Amino acid sequence: MEKEKYIASGILELYVAGSLSVEENKEVYNRMQEHPEVLQEVLDIEAAIVKLTKAAGPKNKITFSTIWNAIKGTSNDTASDTKVLTLNTKPKNSWYNYTGWAAAIILGGGLLWMNNQNNTLQTQVSEIQTEKDFFETQIEDLNDDLADSKKIINVFRDKDIISIPLAGQAIYPRAYAQAYWNKEDKIVYLDLAGLPEPPDGKVYQVWSLTLNPLTPTSLGTIDDFKSDDNKIFSLANTKASQAFGITLEPAGGSISPTLEQLYALGVIESS
Repeated sequence: MEKEKYIASGILELYVAGSLSVEENKEVYNRMQEHPEVLQEVLDIEAAIVKLTKAAGPKNKITFSTIWNAIKGTSNDTASDTKVLTLNTKPKNSWYNYTGWAAAIILGGGLLWMNNQNNTLQTQVSEIQTEKDFFETQIEDLNDDLADSKKIINVFRDKDIISIPLAGQAIYPRAYAQAYWNKEDKIVYLDLAGLPEPPDGKVYQVWSLTLNPLTPTSLGTIDDFKSDDNKIFSLANTKASQAFGITLEPAGGSISPTLEQLYALGVIESS
């Protein structure tokens, strides 16, 4: 068989695609040794497959029509930015030629399938990692809540703690709160579960009071009332308190308490 007809037969495409028998592979190999033109044709086909492989990368979305257009050396009218892969286009008359290109298309399609499988696997790994991060965060939150609960229990069991009930006032008689004051640590703990949620732009402000004469001193505002599920807060208190009061104030707090917005008040019993 003349080398031109041999090249046009499509057997070289099947050789590159790995679809030949052992004997046929030996024959192609011998032809490559004898005829530089045959060797060059094989190299051209392999180069075309390499280009198809690159086209199947994550940044390039390809279809079977893209592969076919690349092989035939034509462009896709609907994708003006698609690169045209130029291959050896020597005239080939034998129908075996189409068999060879079919093998190349199958190989390119396999590359596309592998790329899609890889992308699917990466997506699944990403979803698993997201779920893992979510559960780790949940566990950390639970551990933090458990630590806070143990701390609160220890505070309430402290023999030096002073418990002061704060009763609801005229603006909201159903309100109630509880203050736990540790004079040694100079911290007052507040259980505010009995207070209604403040409206937007308002915060609860806690006051230390001396009664004769009545002198209020701000201990601070409760800025995270809405977001705190336990509704238990702690504030520093270095004052010689005789009572505690809680008012509703504009965000940022007030210099002096708004008595019309007094929600809870409790006097410390003298020992």
